[in-house]
Amino acid sequence: MRTLIDIPEKELAELKRISVAEKRSRASIVRDAIKAYLDAHQKKKTNIEAAFGLWGDRKIDGVDYQRKLRSEW
Repeated sequence: MRTLIDIPEKELAELKRISVAEKRSRASIVRDAIKAYLDAHQKKKTNIEAAFGLWGDRKIDGVDYQRKLRSEW
């Protein structure tokens, strides 16, 4: 799929430099950058979602556990 984006001249010049240095097309570099961004975003989402329910298999109620810990202070 093709899409149209505006890239500032400074970033476009840097993209061209990288393209020449790596002997790759700009499109290939942009595709890789988008994939890396999406992968990083997905990992964040997965880590946050993975945290929910971590206490679910514990035998003690969370509030009772908190009270027990605080009673040591």
